[in-house]
Amino acid sequence: MALTGLKEDTLKLVLFGGKGGVGKTTCATSTGLYLAKEGNKVLVISTDPAHSLSDSLGKEIGDEIKQIEGVDRLSAKEISAEKALSKFKIEYDAELRRLFDTSTYLDKEDIDSILSLPIPGIDEVMGFKTILDLIDEEKFDKYIVDTAPTGHALRLLTLPELLDEWIKVLAKMRWKYRYMVTSFAGKYKPDSADDFLLTMKKTVKRIETVLRDSNKCEFIAVTIPEDMAILETERLINNLNKYGIKVKQLVVNNVLELRDCEFCRERSKAQEEYVKQIRRKFNNLKITIIPLQPREVTGIEALDKFTNLLFQ
Repeated sequence: MALTGLKEDTLKLVLFGGKGGVGKTTCATSTGLYLAKEGNKVLVISTDPAHSLSDSLGKEIGDEIKQIEGVDRLSAKEISAEKALSKFKIEYDAELRRLFDTSTYLDKEDIDSILSLPIPGIDEVMGFKTILDLIDEEKFDKYIVDTAPTGHALRLLTLPELLDEWIKVLAKMRWKYRYMVTSFAGKYKPDSADDFLLTMKKTVKRIETVLRDSNKCEFIAVTIPEDMAILETERLINNLNKYGIKVKQLVVNNVLELRDCEFCRERSKAQEEYVKQIRRKFNNLKITIIPLQPREVTGIEALDKFTNLLFQ
């Protein structure tokens, strides 16, 4: 069975996720190439700190959108979460300082110390906000995301909930300040700090809404026929379901088909058992089996051949 449904006009965002080394990048870039050749304007995005899009495409990418030479309608971008966080701090420095200045007894030195600390998860959230901002610009028909390995990807996809708690704490502090001002002055006029909290709240809501809309967003799991990879895939899918992100398709990569030597026969026999296990565990998913490739899949020509396996 091949991947299906990705050409639907309503579907804008496709994420590939799974254990490290299972072929997520290859699947993401091949999907981007396929959809571009089908007439869609496509942007392939990497959120993995150890970016491998450049290696997969055989071209240097970086954190600016780059048109892929030789492929009409295909572009790529490697998101830097650190740069997204730095941009966030620069953009909202005044608002954050106002929040702490008006809602705590901290002095300027204390506030400087707090703002120099990393805000847990904000870099990933801002990285994902970058993707949503790109979607809002509507310059592309499809946005294909190569996510980081499972743990990091789950943090990215579930952090809106944690960030929401962080916002609630700041909002509670702000309400106390608002109560004091109202008590002494008789009225309260919202300022830029209040606008900041509202903006962050809207960002969290936007991320949750997009991820949970199965018409606009699809998460495709990628695994290989090995015990640890299967267990990690199961945890990934269960966690995504828990957060309202339904996985419908699964790619099983690196399946050995040759049996012309004793090692190959034994290896293939072991993989057969794992593939059966995958079919039992994930019997509600569309499963696409991809044979083990004789060479690493890098460069447009090799990716083009790989698309035939994904979408045959």
